Amino acid sequence: MITRRPTKKIQCGDIYIGGNSPITVQSMVKRNTEAIKSVIKDIRKVARVGCDIIRVAVPNKRAAEAIKELKKTISIPLVADIHFNYKLAILAAKNGADKLRINPGNIGAKWKVNEVIQCASSYNIPIRIGVNAGSLEKRYKRSDAKSLVSSVLSFVDFFESKKFQNIVLSLKASDVLTTIEAYRKISKLVDSPLHIGITEAGTPFYGSIRSSVGIGSLLADGIGDTIRVSLTGSMEEEVMVGTELLKSLGLRNNAPTIISCPTCGRCEIDLTKIVKRVEKRIDNYRLPIKIAIMGCVVNGPGEAKEADIGIAGGKRVGLLFKKGKPIKKVKEEQIVDALFSEIDKTF
Repeated sequence: MITRRPTKKIQCGDIYIGGNSPITVQSMVKRNTEAIKSVIKDIRKVARVGCDIIRVAVPNKRAAEAIKELKKTISIPLVADIHFNYKLAILAAKNGADKLRINPGNIGAKWKVNEVIQCASSYNIPIRIGVNAGSLEKRYKRSDAKSLVSSVLSFVDFFESKKFQNIVLSLKASDVLTTIEAYRKISKLVDSPLHIGITEAGTPFYGSIRSSVGIGSLLADGIGDTIRVSLTGSMEEEVMVGTELLKSLGLRNNAPTIISCPTCGRCEIDLTKIVKRVEKRIDNYRLPIKIAIMGCVVNGPGEAKEADIGIAGGKRVGLLFKKGKPIKKVKEEQIVDALFSEIDKTF
C-alpha cells in the first residue's frame, strides 16, 4: 500500500487537491479556447471518461472572456493557463476561472506577479506555479533538477512574502529522470500540493510509456496530488492513461479495471477483438469492478474467478464467471453482450 506524502489541501472549484483528497486527473483542451461550442463538447466528452479538472490556454483577451461562457455549461473545474501577460490572468479570474496556472518567470516584473497574486486572493482561487525545464529564467545556465527546484523555491518565497499560500507546484521536464529527481527534491522541502507529469511526453505510444515511468515512479513514492499525462493525442487518451496509472497503483477506485491475457497458440477465440469491444463499451461506466477476459483454460478460469466478472475462452465459446462462480457458456459472438448484461444486472 502506498503512503502518500502529506500536503496542504487547496480547493479548485468543487474539488480538493492535496491533503487526504483523491489524486485528480487533469487534461488540457487542444483547440482554440475561443471556439466555445466545440470546447464545451470537448470538455463534456473528456469529463465522461474521468477527467476531474480541465485547463484551457489563454493567449489573448478573447480567450479570457470565453471562460465566462464555458463556466456556464461545464461541470468540472476550469484552469486558465497564462503566459507572459499578467492582465490575462486577472481577466481570467474575473471571468470565473477556478484556478490560474502561471510561470512567474515569464510574467515579468515582480509587481506584475504580485498583481496576479492579489487578484487570486480577492477571488479566493489557487495558483499553480508551473516551472518547466524549457522555460527557466535566464539566470539558470542548465535545465536540471537543481535549477527547477531553485526556481520554484524562489517563487514560493515570493508568494509567501505576500501572504499567499493557496498554491500548487509543478516542476516538469521532458526528460523523465530530471523530472523524477526534481519532484523528489521539492517534496522534501515544501508541503504544497504537487501537480506531476512529464511535459511534452510525445505520441500516445511513446508518451504513455514515458509518462507511466515518470508519473508512476513518483506516485509509488507517495509524491503527487494531481496528474496530467501530456500526449500529442486526444484529451480522452490522456485521461484514460492517467486513470489507468492511478488504478494500477491502487490510488483510484471509481472505474473498471480490465485484465486480459496476451494470447498464445491455445487461444481459440478472437480475444483482441473482444477486449477492444469491451474497452469501448466500458468507457462510460464509473464502477470499481474488475473484469477478466482470458483466452483459454490454462489461466483463464483462475483469473476469471479472481475478478468480479469475467470470461474464460474455449473453442469459439466463452464461459462466463461472476464472483468466482461459472454462470453460463455462450457463443463467441455473444460474449460481449452477455458480459454487459450481467454487469448491468449485478453491479
